[in-house]
Amino acid sequence: MDGTAAADVSSGWRRRKGVRSSSQNRLMICFRPSSGRRDDTAADGGSGARRIPTHLVVTINGIIGSADNWRFAAKQFVKRYPEDFVVHCSECNYATLTFDGVDVMGERLAKEVSLFVKRRPALQKISFVGHSLGGLVARYAIARLYERGDIKDCSTENGSCKFQQSDEPSEQNLGGKISGLEPVNFITFATPHLGSRFHKQIPMLLGSYALEKLVFRISGIAGRSGKHLFLKDHDEGKPPLLLRMITDSGDLKFISALRSFHRRVAYSNARYDFIVGWKTSSIRRQHELPKPNNFTKDSKYPHVVFVEKPKNTDVKQDGFIESMIYDPKSADEMEELMIKGLNKVPWERVDVSFRKSKQRVFAHSTIQVKSKLLNSDGADVIFHMIDNFLL
Repeated sequence: MDGTAAADVSSGWRRRKGVRSSSQNRLMICFRPSSGRRDDTAADGGSGARRIPTHLVVTINGIIGSADNWRFAAKQFVKRYPEDFVVHCSECNYATLTFDGVDVMGERLAKEVSLFVKRRPALQKISFVGHSLGGLVARYAIARLYERGDIKDCSTENGSCKFQQSDEPSEQNLGGKISGLEPVNFITFATPHLGSRFHKQIPMLLGSYALEKLVFRISGIAGRSGKHLFLKDHDEGKPPLLLRMITDSGDLKFISALRSFHRRVAYSNARYDFIVGWKTSSIRRQHELPKPNNFTKDSKYPHVVFVEKPKNTDVKQDGFIESMIYDPKSADEMEELMIKGLNKVPWERVDVSFRKSKQRVFAHSTIQVKSKLLNSDGADVIFHMIDNFLL
């Protein structure tokens, strides 16, 4: 299998954690377009008959998940674009490893992607697709993998061009790289971008302050990841990690890494997601959520009810936001800071509703078709993502 180095790393993590390897949780899941059979090789098959894919799509599972959660989507990608994409379903964070924290998981993912890319010199582009907590892990990993872009200056006297490194976007900015590749799509599904702290961010708690406070107190049962989601971490006196992730923090360029992608998309459940609320997954304030009477009907994508195109943003770093993350006064202020910080880059928002589906109670998993048996109604959402994917 072309990916042995990455497999060795994953095996090392399993040995250290005492987790037994599973044949269903392969490091890389690809499919032969003709038969639909799972294959341990790359999408090009090694026969030389087809063009070698140059675009890597990395999928990341959520909490207590596994690489197999993205099996349906991976299969659709390779069936639709057999000569364009290599789909790599990350395996380095699964089961109880997802309790280790966004930063630890992000470091693992960054190492896994780096090793995979190193083994495939033909790769030129990279995209990420994350579900739930996996979207936050992907945001951390791309900051670790980010390489600054260059500005081309051809104003020299002899007409030659020179290059200067810069994190600030401009018309002449050649753009940053992610693990040496061109960043194209960054997509999240039902990801708690604003965390899970109060404000009906966990719908199953019914907006009860008493229940929200109770869950906040016991969030440690989800390990370090729980602390990150509820903004309870203060490592070495630093602000909570999710607040730091709305800035370019030290050597981790969170916003510059996000900005380097040609496209950022947030898929969100408008209803029936009892785990991740609509506001946190779509990075909006309550009054910015579309009203049901504005929902649209599309026979091709029956569960996609609203699409909000990216809006122009102020690309300059906001020093005020960066200073405020060190002294937030309340949970309200933290939420507002995260909304402002993440909206320094434009997002496309896709709102999904399974209101008429028998699988609506499983909306959090149905949006990604985690299980074809239980979540098949989400297939049109996956097709919507693939149909709009930038090559």
